[in-house]
Amino acid sequence: MPIYLPELNDDLSYFPAVNTALAEPDGLLAMGGDLNPERLVHAYQQGIFPWFEDDQPILWWSPSQRMVLAPGKMHISRSLRKSLRRQTFTFSINNAFAEVIESCAEPRDYSSNTWITDTMQDAYLQLHEMGFAHSIEVWQEGQLVGGLYGLYIGDIFCGESMFHTVTDASKIAFIALQQHLLSIGCKLIDCQLHNKHLASLGAIEISRETFINQLNSQNTTVQQQPWQPQALVLDLIDKANT
Repeated sequence: MPIYLPELNDDLSYFPAVNTALAEPDGLLAMGGDLNPERLVHAYQQGIFPWFEDDQPILWWSPSQRMVLAPGKMHISRSLRKSLRRQTFTFSINNAFAEVIESCAEPRDYSSNTWITDTMQDAYLQLHEMGFAHSIEVWQEGQLVGGLYGLYIGDIFCGESMFHTVTDASKIAFIALQQHLLSIGCKLIDCQLHNKHLASLGAIEISRETFINQLNSQNTTVQQQPWQPQALVLDLIDKANT
């Protein structure tokens, strides 16, 4: 039986209601349209995100279960604390956004494909220039060894992807992200889909309905000032969820 998917039109703000998303594959909501920054912002404000590969049309998702983490609820294991103390990392915000997203798009050990296509990279670079998309960078001896990026709209950070070239560097980027989000009053980190890596840090799954209710209760305007390019001093090792 063929699957019917609504196709987006020229209205950049239009998306089907998220409760009409398919059960299989879970959360598939619509196809088509483009990655215009205005359309992307409207998508995230409604709990929708794009996820597709080069040989697919643009696909839009709102899964039935959403993985999230409240800043301050992160679990930092004893081994990760030891790793942090052993390594000589420095941290920054928005100092290498293009390099972070390019690194996130690199093939992984388990797959040669990437959903962070050139078109996706261009779209999120535009969002970064507009003040919506941000990166956390982890440095070691002047080299970028880990990081993550996502969108901050109002009081919710919508995480997109992370990478590391040194053991634990992506987890440590997530710790740095939490520290910054705590300092600016962020209410929730949206991790989108279940991921063992994030579950080990304390992320949990909530229903789509619960997530949308939380999303709708937040201020969804862009806030640029807390994300000015800057260095971070990581000081949560003995404070966060000890």
